[in-house]
Amino acid sequence: MSATLKVIEQNKELYVDSREVAEMIGKKHSHLTRDIQNYETVILQNPKLDSADFFIESSYKSNNNNSYKHYLLTKKGCDMVANKMTGERGILFTATYVDAFYQMQEQIKQTAISMSDSYMIEDPVQRAKRWIEEQQEKLMLEQEIGELKPKADYVDEILKSNGTMTVTQIAADYGLSATKLNKILNEARLQRKVGNQWILYKEHMNKGLTKSNTISIVRSDGRQDTKLQTKWTQKGRLKIHEILTEKGYEAQLSSEIA
Repeated sequence: MSATLKVIEQNKELYVDSREVAEMIGKKHSHLTRDIQNYETVILQNPKLDSADFFIESSYKSNNNNSYKHYLLTKKGCDMVANKMTGERGILFTATYVDAFYQMQEQIKQTAISMSDSYMIEDPVQRAKRWIEEQQEKLMLEQEIGELKPKADYVDEILKSNGTMTVTQIAADYGLSATKLNKILNEARLQRKVGNQWILYKEHMNKGLTKSNTISIVRSDGRQDTKLQTKWTQKGRLKIHEILTEKGYEAQLSSEIA
């Protein structure tokens, strides 16, 4: 996934290119433009809404000089695309475009201050009101970025990791017990209990979500025995993260890779 988005200013509005968005979210550009066309159709059904507040249709020329359609997305347009996404791609995309729009707004503001004295308002009352508005906008954007960054960082940690983890370690990231997490994963039809062992439902098997190994144990009567232990791979951990995120649980960067 691309880590940056280029924000462009056009007619005093800020946009990102649908081609960059498609690359970032791992989607074919033709599929994204098709989705946007569907969004526009629905938006136009409400006379109080204007699709131009979300998407602007445009075109570009390819290397062979053919003309193709693309879209410019406002922040609202990015919100709409992100709202249809789940999992780590949705989180990382949301964090990235919020930060990109914020940085561009700050750049425009600083440029305006340095290049034009007309920015200064003579009326002290109006000047004070404007300053308050700017500070409120800045705080809101910083809060939005601050809320998204830990989620994006947690997904980044998963994507960079290679080891396996026990259900207890993963549960601790969300302030849950292993018993509670196992119950949630069972209700989500990710796993079921057979005897004393949690195993994946058939549709999730052979997808690299878990690894099993045999460990030696000592029974209460002193007998030596073995037991099958299941650990989650980072791919499995990411699947669990998607399930818990949809249920409103937030992760903390606190676990160590086993």
